[in-house]
Amino acid sequence: MRGPLAALLAALLLVTGCDAGTPPITGTPTATGPAPLSTGSPPALAPAASPPSAVGSPTAVLPGPTGHFSATDIAWLQLSVAMAERLLPMLDLVPDRTTDPAWRRLAIRIGTSERTHLTRSRRLLADSGAPVVNPHEGHDMPGMVTDAELTALRSVTGRTFHHLVAGHLRAHLTQSVRIATAERRVGTDPATIALAAAVVRAGTADLARLDHLDRSPTLTTVPAPPQ
Repeated sequence: MRGPLAALLAALLLVTGCDAGTPPITGTPTATGPAPLSTGSPPALAPAASPPSAVGSPTAVLPGPTGHFSATDIAWLQLSVAMAERLLPMLDLVPDRTTDPAWRRLAIRIGTSERTHLTRSRRLLADSGAPVVNPHEGHDMPGMVTDAELTALRSVTGRTFHHLVAGHLRAHLTQSVRIATAERRVGTDPATIALAAAVVRAGTADLARLDHLDRSPTLTTVPAPPQ
């Protein structure tokens, strides 16, 4: 990963970070776009581009149609979008990898919720005036399904598939709830805080459903496709 560190998001520093295999790079945000995450200690989320006077200030706000967006609001929205975009392709695999109706129902439920939150996050980012580009493109962070993991899921079915999906879902939901909880504490835009509250509620409920399903015996499976 390349780019400067951001020092804006103190409330989120302990709950997210990039791929631990990448060395940290220090610096200050520029006005050309949002800075990516770093793996320094502690890890930090990148803020969206800010006016020069706002750089380095965690309380700086950007005016938008729905309210005033802090760097924390924007960074949380950007990360939420990136995480959802990684999760949805995995959920789309479920109907073809298992015939277990319980797993199918859970995938549909979570997929519907994630798409709703993704739409709202993108709309709020547009309202904030933040760049439309994904600053986390290519980053592997906690709660994100990697390309390698998605490839592995395409090669298995049945119990193995359920086990892998459960692990990825639990990591995603747990991280989503953690960072949304932080956004609720320190965010400034009312609509963004309301979305974070919705994410916490949905994620907590889905974790409980996942825990129940993951303890249940697998019902039926589909055979693995020919290689």
